[in-house]
Amino acid sequence: MGFLDALFGRTTPPKADLEVLFSVPQAALSLEVQGFSFTGGGAVCYRDTEGAADDAVIAEVKQVVAIDGDVTLDKTQDDYGFTWISIERADGDASAIAADLHAVNSSLADHGFDTALLCSTFVFEHDGRPVGLVYLFKRGTFYPFVPAGGQRRDNALELQMRGIVEGDVPIESDLTRWLAIWGAPGLA
Repeated sequence: MGFLDALFGRTTPPKADLEVLFSVPQAALSLEVQGFSFTGGGAVCYRDTEGAADDAVIAEVKQVVAIDGDVTLDKTQDDYGFTWISIERADGDASAIAADLHAVNSSLADHGFDTALLCSTFVFEHDGRPVGLVYLFKRGTFYPFVPAGGQRRDNALELQMRGIVEGDVPIESDLTRWLAIWGAPGLA
């Protein structure tokens, strides 16, 4: 940060710590012991710019991710204008999804989208309902998100998930930052 930035109160957004994504497979094991199952799905959310600047990145990611098997990769936009790149692995391998999401995030960051990255999700199931473990790029922390139908959340289950994974991944301590991500792939 330069002198003028400090003088005018501007801050530089922190760089995302993408390596922390590799701690999710351990969290998946902890959740599995408590009755949660990993679905084999995950997604990256970012704010897209005008034009087709990310098309080359998506093509690159498709080549990298699709190399090792039965993988589905989709690009969608939610009702709020955010772009989601979702990945689904038929084998349900949490380590492979962590590597896939790392590859997507790294490619986007390498192509200038690093400040546009918002979150990554890992999708689980509990009692037949989708639940998510969300990574916030700007904070470097995770939080659980449990939709309960409509625009409602199951806060009790979110707190239970926090207790299960807090030894495996860095958890967001500010509950006001546990944002609802309505319309996220796999969690709708």
